Order: sequence, then structure tokens, then C-alpha cells
Amino acid sequence: MEQQKNIPLLDCPVDYLIGDASGKIMNEYGRFPCKIACGVYAFLVRGTATATINITKYEFKQNDILLLEPGSFLLIHEFSEDALVYYLLFSSSFLEKNTFNTRLSVSSIQLRTPIVHLTQPQAEVINDFAALLFKATNVEPSMLNSEKMVHVFNLLLTAYTHYAQTSKDMIVKPVDRKMEIYQDYCQLVMKHYQEWHHVSQYADAMRLTLPHLCSTIRSASDRTAGDIIIDAILTDAKAQLKLTTTQIKEIAASLGFDNVAFFNRFFKTHTGITPKVYRQS
Repeated sequence: MEQQKNIPLLDCPVDYLIGDASGKIMNEYGRFPCKIACGVYAFLVRGTATATINITKYEFKQNDILLLEPGSFLLIHEFSEDALVYYLLFSSSFLEKNTFNTRLSVSSIQLRTPIVHLTQPQAEVINDFAALLFKATNVEPSMLNSEKMVHVFNLLLTAYTHYAQTSKDMIVKPVDRKMEIYQDYCQLVMKHYQEWHHVSQYADAMRLTLPHLCSTIRSASDRTAGDIIIDAILTDAKAQLKLTTTQIKEIAASLGFDNVAFFNRFFKTHTGITPKVYRQS
């Protein structure tokens, strides 16, 4: 397979893009978080990697598949030098103009994790399928087009859902009440961090007492409930500062800060530098 030298950072410039990338190439994208607009389907053929998706840090290993929905935050920490990733990107416009019946079941799986750990036989199926897609798109004329890729996308989601529901190594499994509260809290934070900055607002929405929510989050994750809100706000702020030209006062407003000076203090308190310095660094 021929490696892509430039992987789109935020959105796919065409309806779909099929490629592969080495660990060295992937590490070039690990400087700051980005909020992706496209859908990402990736298969780690070999090597290992660590990345933060939304507000949770994950470890990837050989034969893992990853599915990211548009709007996900991604920060790559490190890929091993021997890593090789096959990826398939679907643009935001492609996903918006096509309806996919399997996306609701996928979303329910991703409440637990975006990663599925495959067995060797399952990984061989995905590897063969990826190789077939490479061949189909690289012949002249290409055997693939946007209309046919709708069926490919649905097939990928069906495979992802099936493997997630049947894999013994999959993180999607019955969890205790503490972990369930933690997962629900994280999902609620990702939905409301731009408007709700106080843990009490989440406690009210979840119909839990504030002390119970705070102690549960600490027990389940070894993090405070407030830290998770801060992480979500900072991730979005850093992505906007690095990847857009939006004025800082507008970024502050988009994150629920009425006063840009308060946003500046908040950012510096938790990063050690101002938003302006972070953007210029």
C-alpha cells in the first residue's frame, strides 16, 4: 500500500479518503488537540499508540479498530516507530447527506469506548477488506465512488458493531454503578461543558447529590469531577486557538465565558500561559 504524505487534520476534502500512515507520520499530528469534522475509521495493523479522545486517554495495540464520530476531540500522544495504521475518512458533507441506519447502535457503543480489540481471525478479515479497498480505489478507473462508499460505510459500521458486541476483550460489558455514573457524567460533560461549568449543574441533571457525584467520580477515575469539566473546556479552547483564527474573545464566548479576562485567567491558571501565548507558541 502507498502511504499518504498529508492526512487531513480536521475534515476530509473529498467525500472519502483511503490511506495508510506510519507511526512517524502520525506523531506529526500530536502537537495539540483538534476537533475533527469528518468520520474516522482506523485499524492499527502493528505497533502501539496512546491518544486522548474527547476527555479520556486510551492505549491502542495491534489489531485494534477505532471509530470516531464527527465532533470528537483527538489528541495524539505517541505512536511507536513501527506502527502502521490503515484509515478511511468520510467527510462531514458526505455524512450529512447520507443517512446510515447503523449509526445509532454505534453511538450507544461509543458511550463506553471508541476502540474495539479484535481477535486475530477478526483482524485478518479487516486487513483483507482494507487491502481490497486500496486496490479498488487505486485501479484506473477507480472501482469506487461516493455512491458505492455509502454501502462500504454501512458495512464498516456493521462490522464494528458486531465485533464490539461479541468480543470478549471489548470494554463494552456490564459495569458497576460507580463506573456507570462516571461514564454518564463524562458524556454529559461533553454535551454541556460550553454552558455548564459547575459540578452542581451536572449533579442536578443526573439527580444525584453533589457529594455523592464527586466521591463517585473520584473513586471511579481517580480524578475530580471538576477536573473533567476543566479538561473539556481546555481541549476545545486549545483546538480553537491552534486551528482557527477566531478572536480570543469569541472563543471565550463560545465556551461560556462572558468576560474574556476571566477566560484568560482560567486558561493561564490551568496551563501556565495565556491564550495568546499558547496560540503563538
